[in-house]
Amino acid sequence: MSPRTRSSIVVVGDCLRDVDVFGAVERLCPDAPAPVLAAAERRERPGGAGLTALLAARSTRRPVRLVTALGSDADAMRELLAGVDVVAVETGGTTPTKTRMLADDRVLLRLDEGGLDPVAATRDLLDAIAGAGVVLVSDYGRGITADPAVRAALSEAAGRVPVVWDPHPNGAPPVPGATLVTPNLGEARGYVSELSSHGPEDRSRGFPHEPAALGETLRAQWGVDAVAVTAGRHGAVLRGATGTSVTPATPARVGDPCGAGDRFAASVAVALADGSAVDDAVRTAVTAAAAFVAAGGAAALDDAPLESPAEPRTTDVVADARARGATVVATGGCFDLLHAGHARTLAAARRLAGEDGVLVVCLNSDASVRRLKGPDRPVVTEADRAEMLAALDAVDAVEVFDEDDPRAVLDRLRPDVWVKGGDYATDELLETPLVRSWGGEVVAVPYHAGRSSTRLLARLENETSPDSVPSGGTP
Repeated sequence: MSPRTRSSIVVVGDCLRDVDVFGAVERLCPDAPAPVLAAAERRERPGGAGLTALLAARSTRRPVRLVTALGSDADAMRELLAGVDVVAVETGGTTPTKTRMLADDRVLLRLDEGGLDPVAATRDLLDAIAGAGVVLVSDYGRGITADPAVRAALSEAAGRVPVVWDPHPNGAPPVPGATLVTPNLGEARGYVSELSSHGPEDRSRGFPHEPAALGETLRAQWGVDAVAVTAGRHGAVLRGATGTSVTPATPARVGDPCGAGDRFAASVAVALADGSAVDDAVRTAVTAAAAFVAAGGAAALDDAPLESPAEPRTTDVVADARARGATVVATGGCFDLLHAGHARTLAAARRLAGEDGVLVVCLNSDASVRRLKGPDRPVVTEADRAEMLAALDAVDAVEVFDEDDPRAVLDRLRPDVWVKGGDYATDELLETPLVRSWGGEVVAVPYHAGRSSTRLLARLENETSPDSVPSGGTP
């Protein structure tokens, strides 16, 4: 059996092939009142669980595996899934293909073709599920999640790791104990209306009341921990055992919604792998899905790499500053518990960038912090640390790095100024020769004694230890 690691994300489901044909319509067909599309461009990409896995892989540095079935076109599908570790049972037939014909970004027609022969789970597929740190089921109703052996493996996984289930009307129901199920509003209505003991939900109450009621009904029916009903431009409503939470979305004025549900589910899984609570993961996913639609959806997948909504794409920020002739300043650290010393260092670094310049924070990853600070650190996960830093006015971008020192990330960014906060002898720093090699400057800003994350944690430990509690008091 494969070793289980919390860092791995395993996507289980049906892989499709999506094709977009772009062109212009300037005339009608002479023998029918139908538009003639003059094709100019053809794009192919994985669809279904394949798209979900690719979106997850492009959103995280964690390993992403896809457990699926592939047909005679398996080699071509694997090429489309570059960056994803594919564990597939191969069978007869070809991957189901959906072809959209578009003119001016509007869909004129969709053609569906292809299909796979029935499959049975192999030991490799089951071992991949058993080795997951987080499982994301991307069900497209083609049979993978209905296989008894796969369902048994998913049920076992739900008892030990987070399991996110993105359902399909033609698919199998989620396994009991799943952490989160993510139907859209239309799907949720359909599931509830099909239950023998319930009629169609009353829609007159609107958002968020209807999604909350639907979520509670489905949570009880399926025996899962929580249900997040997504409602497009409205956002999502999360219904769990302790109540309801609503995350409004920022509506996209334009955009292609194709793949938005896959982006939402992938973002939830990545956030859970990063240690987020379910409600925080849903909030992250709503933001990511809205940005995905605004950027053009799945059709624009190859135009720009994905990014965390809390982490601006650093290379773009730096490139834009370079184009303007502005100063690029970088600083770095663990930033485990933000304190006044951090705030002063960031403010000083920001001033060095000037009005037109940018400040990039190079942030140690969780793994890097553990190696530097010990197994109990960081207290705050890298996703949360990056989000808090990116929310500060002084910070233009956050770049997470896994190494023990910042030389590799500095070599990628090549800042004009590298700022250290503290009583460092800049000439003795490991990174100083590297920064100076491209004409950069290394500076230290004033050290603020007595302010550090380590000192704060020590104080908290002392104040909550049994010996620090007065007689008759409570810790």
